[in-house]
Amino acid sequence: MSLVDFLAQEKIWFDKPRYDEAERRFYERMNGSSQPAQDAGANSILQDIARARENIQKSLAGSTTSSTSGAAADQGEIISRINSLELENQSLHKVVDDLRAALSKLECRVAVLEKSPGTPAPAPSVPYTNGTSVQQKTSAPVKEEDDDEDDDDDDIDLFGSDDDEEAENLKQQRLKEYTEKKAKKPTIIAKSSILLDVKPWDDETDMGKLEECVRSVQADGLLWGTSKLVPVGYGIKKLQIACVVEDDKVGTDLLEEEITKFEDFIQSVDVAAFNKI
Repeated sequence: MSLVDFLAQEKIWFDKPRYDEAERRFYERMNGSSQPAQDAGANSILQDIARARENIQKSLAGSTTSSTSGAAADQGEIISRINSLELENQSLHKVVDDLRAALSKLECRVAVLEKSPGTPAPAPSVPYTNGTSVQQKTSAPVKEEDDDEDDDDDDIDLFGSDDDEEAENLKQQRLKEYTEKKAKKPTIIAKSSILLDVKPWDDETDMGKLEECVRSVQADGLLWGTSKLVPVGYGIKKLQIACVVEDDKVGTDLLEEEITKFEDFIQSVDVAAFNKI
């Protein structure tokens, strides 16, 4: 097979440059025709932007107007409150002036009564103000009563010897009665109930002998009570015994010291419970 026949049978695109040129021209025409459409799209976008800006400006103008109206309303309310406070202040000033006038009248009346100690005239009525009234001064009549009492006291002899002796005797008698009554009153004795745990050395300790040793401790104000054996463990039992003591005479330290003297039977003593009676 010759080369020419081989090339004739092969599918080779000899006209590709022509097709490339035609494709280039086609796209150039397409680009040229789409330019006006792109301009139209850009113009529509610009128009939308302009409309959006206009809407924003209108909304801002509306909010400014509403805020201005709200501020005007607040300012009007403040002005009305100020006016009401001024009116209330004026009324209070008037009340204070009335009170001062009434007080000055009372002072003048009291001065007149002090200068002329005769029968006191009825005090002028004072108007009520806010539920309170001005107190009226009646110093002149009180002064006259005090003078009469002083005159009566001058007639009494405060240094009479008989009266002093009688008062002294009465005082001594009452002190004696109080002392006797206090001596007859029974005194309260403070007592406590104590529960002791007495522990042996081991399980071979004679617990009966141990209890006898504990009860052999005697003291004034000490009274032994019931007892029982409480298992501890490993066959060992402890003695739990109760007693009543007088707080002023017997304490827990004394009991522990006396019981632990029996070293052959007792290992330790603990206070399991302590209650006041």
